Amino acid sequence: MPRIPGIPTKEAGLLLRAFYVFARRRFGAVPEPFSVLAHHQKLMIAAGRHEMAAEKASKVLPANIREIAVYRVATRLGCSWCVDFGTMLQKHEGLDIERLKHIDDYQNSEAYSTQERLAIAFADAMTDTPISVTDEQVERLRREFGDKGVLELTYQVGLENMRARSYLALDIRDQGFTSGDACLIPVPADAALTRPGA
Repeated sequence: MPRIPGIPTKEAGLLLRAFYVFARRRFGAVPEPFSVLAHHQKLMIAAGRHEMAAEKASKVLPANIREIAVYRVATRLGCSWCVDFGTMLQKHEGLDIERLKHIDDYQNSEAYSTQERLAIAFADAMTDTPISVTDEQVERLRREFGDKGVLELTYQVGLENMRARSYLALDIRDQGFTSGDACLIPVPADAALTRPGA
């Protein structure tokens, strides 16, 4: 359970219930980060708008490049919720999720293209503390993806760093999006209310 439990449906006001319905239709379940963020509805609305705007604007890079870089950040930081949700998104994009098993050996694995390797290495460099991005790395990415592509990659990797670090701080964990179990759990906070002894 997260350090700040999400708001269950029965305690949600009209606006929050509408948001939960939208999330269920889109993802099959309410993402736990949003049920937690619902305690601060202005931030929840801002985050929701931002996520949708960033998704809509990020169409320069091929989906496989964008998604593998974001996934790499999630695995590097150990955000199980991000890995779970990101795997589901890749599955829905029609991408090969079997290759994700080889992400730690991406430099040598035949499961990854040269462009994917470049994007993963960039995600690693941006996720390092302190960051270790080099001029040469950015120049190579510019040749592969153009300026807009590099900016999109940078933005998406930065966004996933923010998400993963926030969710880890709040102890938000794997929700079952990849396995399909999330569809059985309407709102994570609701499930906590129905557990024996809860």
